[in-house]
Amino acid sequence: MAEPALAPDSREQAHDIASTKKGRGRPRILVVTPEITYLPEGMGNLAQRMSAKAGGLADVSASLVNALHAQGARVHVALPNYRRLFRFEVPGVLQTGFERVNRALPEQQVHLAEDRLFYHRDYIYSPHENVNLSLAFQREVINHTIPQVRPDLIHCNDWMTGLIPAVTRRLGIKSLFTVHNIHTEKVPLAHIEDRGIDAADFWQHCYYLRPPYNYEETRDHNPVDFLATGIFASDHVNSVSPTFLSEVVDGRHDFVPGHICHELWEKCHAGCASGILNAPDSSFAPQTDPYLDVHFGPEGHPEGKRDCKVRLQESLGLKVNPRAPLLFWPSRLDPVQKGPQLLTDILYRICADYHDLGVQVAVVASGEFQRHFRDIVARHGLHHRVAVTDFSEALSHLGYAAADFMIMPSLFEPCGLPQMVSPKYGTLPVAHDTGGIHDTVEPLRPELDCGNGFLFEHFTSAGLRWAVDEALRFYCEPDGVRFRQVGRVMREAAMRFNHAATAAAYIALYERMLERPVTAEGT
Repeated sequence: MAEPALAPDSREQAHDIASTKKGRGRPRILVVTPEITYLPEGMGNLAQRMSAKAGGLADVSASLVNALHAQGARVHVALPNYRRLFRFEVPGVLQTGFERVNRALPEQQVHLAEDRLFYHRDYIYSPHENVNLSLAFQREVINHTIPQVRPDLIHCNDWMTGLIPAVTRRLGIKSLFTVHNIHTEKVPLAHIEDRGIDAADFWQHCYYLRPPYNYEETRDHNPVDFLATGIFASDHVNSVSPTFLSEVVDGRHDFVPGHICHELWEKCHAGCASGILNAPDSSFAPQTDPYLDVHFGPEGHPEGKRDCKVRLQESLGLKVNPRAPLLFWPSRLDPVQKGPQLLTDILYRICADYHDLGVQVAVVASGEFQRHFRDIVARHGLHHRVAVTDFSEALSHLGYAAADFMIMPSLFEPCGLPQMVSPKYGTLPVAHDTGGIHDTVEPLRPELDCGNGFLFEHFTSAGLRWAVDEALRFYCEPDGVRFRQVGRVMREAAMRFNHAATAAAYIALYERMLERPVTAEGT
C-alpha cells in the first residue's frame, strides 16, 4: 500500500528539519518525559525546584538531563507545565517556574507543554484523565517543541509519549523509547485527532489492535495502542533492566500482553533493544543521608550501623539489642508483585528457630497485606521481635542504615531499587532471582571477596527461608570477616549504583544511534 502524501506543512517541516541537521556539530537531544525531579542549575535559576514526580521515571529523567548538561551536550527537555507544582512566590510577585527559567536562558532548553489540563494539578496522573493528559502533552511536543528544537534524537518515556516515535519516523528523526512500566492505553485515531494531533500524517507508523486496511476504515473503529506504538515506531527501545527485557521477550510474565512481547521480540532480534538499569536517588548515601542523625561510610560502618539500629529499635518498640540480626522490609506490601506472603509463611518459624540470636524483623511499608503481619505478631506475642508500621521516608532511610539484611522476594521486578539502595548502607539483600534483581545482586562469597547478597531461584516460602538461613549463617561469621565483606559491598555499591553510571549508559546508546559524539568532550 502506497503511503499517503505528507500535508504541505508537514513536507515543509520535514524538509526544514533535514536541512538544518546537515553540517551540525554536536547533535541536539530532546528528552520527552511526563515527570522529572529537578533540572540542572544551568537551565535556569529555579530549575532545580521544578519537580513533578510520581515514580522512578522522574529520577532517571533528572539524572540523564543533568549528566547531558554537565558534559556539554545540546540537551533540551519537554514536560507538561504543571503550574501549581512549578509556581514560586517572591515578595510582591507571583511567577511561574516557566517564566523564571525562560528569562535565565540564552537559548530556551526547557519546553513546557501548555494546556489547562496541567495548570491546576497538584498530582501528575489520574485514572480518568490520563489519556487526555497524554494527548495534550504529545500535541504540544509534536506541534511546537519538535519544530522549535529541530532535534537529531528524541528520547521518549513510557506510554504517555508513545505517539511521538511514529511522528519522528515520518520526519526522519532518530528516536529512543524507554519502557519503565508495562502499562498502556488505547484510543481510536479520531479521538487523537479531536485533541489537535494530525494523525493522518503518521497513522501508518502506529500499532493497532488489528491490522489496518486504510486510514478511513481505521480512523473510528481500530484503536491505537500507545505503548506498542512507541516500541514499534522507535529506532531503539530499552527497558530498565537487561534481564527483565529477556524475560518479557521469552514470555515469562503473564501480565505482559502478547503483542507487547512480540514487538519487543522483533526489536531484540533486529538488534534494536537493550536494558539500562535505573539508579537510586542520590539522597540514599549513609555519609550524607539527611534523614540520619548518625552518618557513616564503609570504614566506620560497624559503629554507625550499631547506633542506627538502636535508634530504629527504640522508634519501633523492638527490644534494644545492637547484636540482634535485623531483617528489613522496605517495599509496598503488594502480594501480586512483591511477595510479602512468602515472608508471613515463615515469619514465626524464623523467630522461633533463631530465638537464641534474637533475630528481629522490621516492616516499614503500607498496604492491605499489613494486617497479616499484625495478626502473626499478635497471635504469637512477637511485639518486641517484629515491628510493623506504615511507610515513612524517614523510617525507611533509618531502616536501610540500621538493618543487616533487606528482604525482597519479588515475583517479578522490571528494575527495582531497594536491592541497589541497601548495599550502599551495608545492608545485604535477600531476594528472589528475577528481573533487575538478577542484574544487580550476586551471591555473596566471602572466601572470594565477591558478591553482595543472597538469592533464591524458586518463588516459594521454602526458597525465601533457604536464603534467610544463608544470610543468618553469614551473620554468625567472626566480626572481622563480616565487617570486611560489608565494607567492600558498600564501596562497590557506591561506585556501581549511581545516576552517573545510568546516564553514561544512555549517552553511549545515543552515540551508537547517531554514530557521533553527543557531549562536548567528543567534539
